[in-house]
Amino acid sequence: MSNQKLVIIDTGCANLASVRMAFERLGVTPLVSRDAADIERADKLILPGVGTAVAAMRNLNERNLVPLIRAARQPLLGFCLGMQMLAQASEETMCGNEKPGEGLIDCLGIVPGRIRLMKVGNLRLPHMGWNQIEHDETHPLLKGIPSGSYFYFVHSYALEVTAATLASCDYGTPFTAIVGQDNFFGAQFHPERSGAAGARLLQNFLEL
Repeated sequence: MSNQKLVIIDTGCANLASVRMAFERLGVTPLVSRDAADIERADKLILPGVGTAVAAMRNLNERNLVPLIRAARQPLLGFCLGMQMLAQASEETMCGNEKPGEGLIDCLGIVPGRIRLMKVGNLRLPHMGWNQIEHDETHPLLKGIPSGSYFYFVHSYALEVTAATLASCDYGTPFTAIVGQDNFFGAQFHPERSGAAGARLLQNFLEL
């Protein structure tokens, strides 16, 4: 396990220290890089992200990372905004008087579905804190993580539930908590801030 080449893709829009430390606690020392050779040689890839979809996609394009990520053949796991960037498009361009859906930014187009502003009724946005995920307990990424386990979320936009949804969460309405498409995976929550359940998810990813 410790011999794995794990690369955290340097998107320029994330505080990477906590992500790196989470893997170091599992005995793996990741490399933070945006170099094409490092990314291509990696056994596993992490796509982190904080901030907005507009800034994140701009950074990916400026760093010439979009074709590299789309061409990845090794397992890749996106966290939070990193997961959202895997989707087809995002509503997170809205400003002023724009209505949801009027402004869309193209994302990586790897997993089906769009990122939409969450409809939460009388609940507060952002969705911040611990919430439960529900899944059928069959996917190896979720091995040893019972349905109903709690993870830590911080977000206002979310991926709709699609055929690629591996686990869902409910906050006003259901949304995708974990997505999987071929070798690409994403977690809307922060595994590195989700205690034992988050550590188990990262361990499972390393074992894929």
